[in-house]
Amino acid sequence: MIKVNAYAAYDATTPLRPFDFERKEVGPHQIQIDILYSGVCHSDIHTARSEWGPAKYPVVPGHEIVGRIVAVGSKVTNFKVGELAGVGCFVDSCRHCQSCLDGEEQYCDEGMTGTYNSYERGTNIPTYGGYSTSINVDENYALHVSENLPLEGIAPLLCAGITTYSPLRHLKVGKGHKVAVLGLGGLGHMAVKFAVSFGAEVTMLSTSPSKEADAKSLGAHNFALITDPAVMASLQNSFDFIINTISAQHEYATYLNLLRKNGTMVVLGVPPTPSTTPAFSLIGKRRSIMGSLIGGIKETQEMLDYCAEHNITSDVEVIDMSYINEAYDRMLKSDVKYRFVIDMASMKN
Repeated sequence: MIKVNAYAAYDATTPLRPFDFERKEVGPHQIQIDILYSGVCHSDIHTARSEWGPAKYPVVPGHEIVGRIVAVGSKVTNFKVGELAGVGCFVDSCRHCQSCLDGEEQYCDEGMTGTYNSYERGTNIPTYGGYSTSINVDENYALHVSENLPLEGIAPLLCAGITTYSPLRHLKVGKGHKVAVLGLGGLGHMAVKFAVSFGAEVTMLSTSPSKEADAKSLGAHNFALITDPAVMASLQNSFDFIINTISAQHEYATYLNLLRKNGTMVVLGVPPTPSTTPAFSLIGKRRSIMGSLIGGIKETQEMLDYCAEHNITSDVEVIDMSYINEAYDRMLKSDVKYRFVIDMASMKN
């Protein structure tokens, strides 16, 4: 067995604290990764606090994982000891449904196996995530990571990056398109970077005037203050796509009328209660609302390769593991630009 140091949520109300456990020795098709950096996602908070249903405590969050391979199983063919590797939001799936066969394991008909707060398939063995010093993963669910980019900036690409890259690619966003990004956080800042890189004209929609400089520094061409009725009126029928990253309660109808005919709003954020959507906001211009969930292994690898080629990473604040509870508090106040990333070396001091 492999001894692992970690931080875990033991229940829904108390702070995360140290948790030691053991992982099995690396299996024939697995690689063992010495975790170097782990991103901190809003879904970590929701899960740790049982806000998305009862959690399987203790929960070791973390699904934005990058590190160095220290062991490989006897039948591994795609990875070598010493290489960098990444792990995203899931570590397994059924492998035989149409979604899995299509390389879209995130939509597995039987449900993907989460990197944490799940069980290894066919067992009662819990999965523990990236707030830990080591992880084992099947090579088919691991990702190659570039040596040429800062690892701390790569880690959030495994969730925030692919969550925004996937719908933009699915919709074939590119030159000639006008894209609005709603919400400037972990997801929003990546949506701006990708949409700009793909050649679209990008507008940041925000309730805060102070976000304009940040949006422009990320590459946004325009900024619109959506609390100004005159601005909202001027933006009617303006955009081909709206990337909606807001997880706070809001009404979709407020923004649907900003779409052109045949426009699409992509929903990435998960508000606590459903939003109402007047039918006329959709049928009047043949508009659509589309949801999207991360990406499959093939597309996530494509995204990582694209980022390496175009020098795209997340903007991050690196923290020690012991700071995680303060980081959660700050995230809930939107006090981070734009992703916390844990330096796992802080667990080994």
